[in-house]
This record gives sequence, structure tokens and C-alpha cells, in this order.
Amino acid sequence: MIEQAIEDLHVAAFDPMPTPREVLDRIPMTEAAATTVVQGRETLKAILDGKDHRVFVVVGPCSIHDPVAGLDYARRLKALADEVSDTLVLVMRVYFEKPRTTVGWKGYINDPYMDDSFRIDEGMAKARQFLRDVNELGLPAGTEALDPISPQYLGDLIAWTAIGARTTESQTHREISSGLSTPVGFKNGTSGDLTVAVNAILSASRPHSFLGINYDGGVTIVRTTGNPYGHVVLRGGDGRPNYDTVSITLAEAALTKAKLPANIVVDCSHANSYKKPELQPLVMADVVNQIRLGNKSIVGTMIESNIEAGNQPIPADLSQLKYGCSVTDGCVDWATTEKMLRDAATLLRDVLPSRRG
Repeated sequence: MIEQAIEDLHVAAFDPMPTPREVLDRIPMTEAAATTVVQGRETLKAILDGKDHRVFVVVGPCSIHDPVAGLDYARRLKALADEVSDTLVLVMRVYFEKPRTTVGWKGYINDPYMDDSFRIDEGMAKARQFLRDVNELGLPAGTEALDPISPQYLGDLIAWTAIGARTTESQTHREISSGLSTPVGFKNGTSGDLTVAVNAILSASRPHSFLGINYDGGVTIVRTTGNPYGHVVLRGGDGRPNYDTVSITLAEAALTKAKLPANIVVDCSHANSYKKPELQPLVMADVVNQIRLGNKSIVGTMIESNIEAGNQPIPADLSQLKYGCSVTDGCVDWATTEKMLRDAATLLRDVLPSRRG
């Protein structure tokens, strides 16, 4: 008889988690939210297919930590989305999961109360409620797929998905992407390497079989058909931007060589702005200028934006948190966001109708 423990040596507990079906039953899809999701996905697919001349912009907080401020932001963005809808398609950035280089707050799902209580069960339900509220405003949502189980809880409320620079090379995330119902943007690696993103698009476009869970929480073999709407997101790397005309041209060539559509999204944040949020408007202006000068491959951009500029550390006394200010990466404020998007719409309004034909 084996007396020495050989399993779960570093596991403190296995706490119960509601199944996806239980969470979906508690916070069901509504007709208004479903309409937003379907229309959002179809519009993005039309842009990627070259059938819709508009540019999409995934814009919003680096991460959601306060649902009240988040919905305040969403209402403002919805009004702006309606204003520029002839030129830009605005998708709210709704990120609940934050990959950390070492340690830190891992997001609203992992620790919704920001007190190291790690009530993932409650965080998942709160995240779903927030997504439904945003979609009911008529505003489609985009997020990063980080945890491989989360899509079963939230995927029906997402219109666009990103795979981050740290996970683009991950087989698990490529497999997940092959089964997602949304277009998926793969970021180049943190080193700036574009090859991993191109390989990820190719991989995700093929069928895969892998382990996952079903809506009742049972372990299953997930078999996918492949996702035809993968595209590259340029976010810079190794502390250097890659949104300039030379980088864009090289990305186009790499996609063409791989026999993929030349669809490129430029992330105005991260290394493209040297992690200085105040530089994001300059990146956006450069991208707009490239389109005005004849670029046909840039289909979208990403902006980290919040009500207030910059970011803040998480204080021990959460009542001291500044309203509408990021607790992860720094963001541009709402006034800057309005100007960036209005200026882009004005400059592109007469150019876009003929560029994707």
C-alpha cells in the first residue's frame, strides 16, 4: 500500500464552480443583446471580407474593474458610435482577464472584489451580467480569450476576440480560436515577431479536437470546424512600434505569402505607443494618414481608453479608487477618445467608400 502522497502536492483546495448552463440560466441572453451580438459579428465579418468599407475600432478600458464606471463609459461610447457609424464601427473593449508578466491582479473574473478573495464563481457571473448590459445598449463587445473555459460562460455575448501577444503561440489558444463564433485577432509576439501570429491564423483556420467542457460542466472532446476570420493585430514588440508603412508592408507580404487575406489591425497602445497612453493619438493619426494615402489592408485599430486618463495602483482602501481610471495599463481620457474618433471619421469619411473595392 502506497502511504506517501503523490497527487495534488501543491493544491490547497478544489472549490465548486457553477456550470456554464447554471450561469447562463441565471443571466440569460435577451433579444436585444442577441441582436447586438449577431449584427456586430456580421458587420466585422463583412469588413474582413471587404464587403463593408468601414474601419472597426476596439476601444475601451484596459480592464474592467468597476461595472458602474464601465457602463458609464459604455453609454458614452454608444452615443459616439451612433455619431460616427457611417465611417467607423465601434466595439467596446471589455477585458476581464489580465495576463501578468509575473504577479498582480488578474482581472475582474479572477478577483472581482480586488481583495484576494478570488471569488471566480461570482466574478464569472458579474462579468456575464456586465456583458449583457453592454450589449443591451446596442454596443458590441470585444474581449481577450485567456482562460480556455471562460468562452463557455461568456462567448455568446462577444462579437470580437483577441488572442494576446503572450498566448498567440499557445496551441491551446489556437485550438480555442478554431471553434470561436467570432472573428479573432492574433497579436504579434512580445518580441515583435509576426510569424507566430501568421502561424496562429493558419492553425485556427483548420479543424481541431481537444479537451474542454460542455454547458453542463462535463469534460468533453471538443471538435471544431476551423475559424475563417482570423487576422493579425500589430501591437509592436521589444519596445519598438510596428505600425509604420514599412512594417505594414512587411505584414502584408507575410500574409500574402501565407495565402491569407491582408487584413491588419493596429493596436495604438502597448509597444506601438511605448506604453505611454498620451502617444496613442499620434499612432491613430498615422494610421488614418496611411489609409488616406492609399493603404487598403488596415481594417481596424485598438485604443485603450477610459473616463479618466492614466492609471492608478489598487489601494488597500478600495474607497480611495479614482472613478473611471484604469488599475492596469494607462489609458487616454474620454475627451481625447472623442477627438481621436471624430477626427478619424472626418478624415476617412470620403476616402473609405472606394478603398476596399
